[in-house]
Amino acid sequence: MNYTLEICLDSAESAIIADKAGADRVELCENLFGGGTTPSAGTIRITREAVKLGLHVIIRPRPGDFCYTDTEFKVMLEDVRFCRESGVDGIVIGILNPDGTVDKIRNAALIREAGEMSVTFHRAFDVTLDPFQALEDIIELGCNRILTSGQEASVLEGADLIRDLIDKAGNRIIIMPGGDITERKLQRVIEKTGAGEFHIYLDQEQDSVMKYCPPHVYMGGLLRKSEFLNSYCSPDRISRVWEILDKT
Repeated sequence: MNYTLEICLDSAESAIIADKAGADRVELCENLFGGGTTPSAGTIRITREAVKLGLHVIIRPRPGDFCYTDTEFKVMLEDVRFCRESGVDGIVIGILNPDGTVDKIRNAALIREAGEMSVTFHRAFDVTLDPFQALEDIIELGCNRILTSGQEASVLEGADLIRDLIDKAGNRIIIMPGGDITERKLQRVIEKTGAGEFHIYLDQEQDSVMKYCPPHVYMGGLLRKSEFLNSYCSPDRISRVWEILDKT
């Protein structure tokens, strides 16, 4: 089977690393701690100029739930337009109604603005009221794939639902598992779900180049990493994932 590997990451630098390491596609975000939000215009443009692999950009104006105000929705439309005009290959979206159903009107508007770009419905799917009705609604909208952990905290916990979704979807849409997949878990994910595309976060931390590092000053809240520790995509971890996929 020919597998597709999508790497979730949060910088142009990491996208370049993923491209060189052989990833098929990246999902470009910022604020991964908050589940991923729309990256800056500069990050999108520089990433597009720097990499040849598939570039998908998340369209999410803030962390939290997936019901948006009129102003937030206008921001999303503008971000989709910017991605289309910048040569991005795909967008990653998801808008819900307060009752946990798919907001077909607003998602359809984003898809129209996307034009020829590929469209992934992200893990907003995992908090829908009825996953099988949501599946049909998303297919009706014309999305290309659904990113899901099977409505659980991790893909392995949600593997049974993911397999059922793949069976129900048939050739109508791609079901792409994503959520707490690691190199150690990947083989079991393949066996339990039968999926052909995988969404994985593969990072490595490295010390900052800063020599002067005052420990009493920090830029975020108390739940934080050191200001002098940076995180980038790991080429070694991508290679290990491909070794697993190639043997399967």
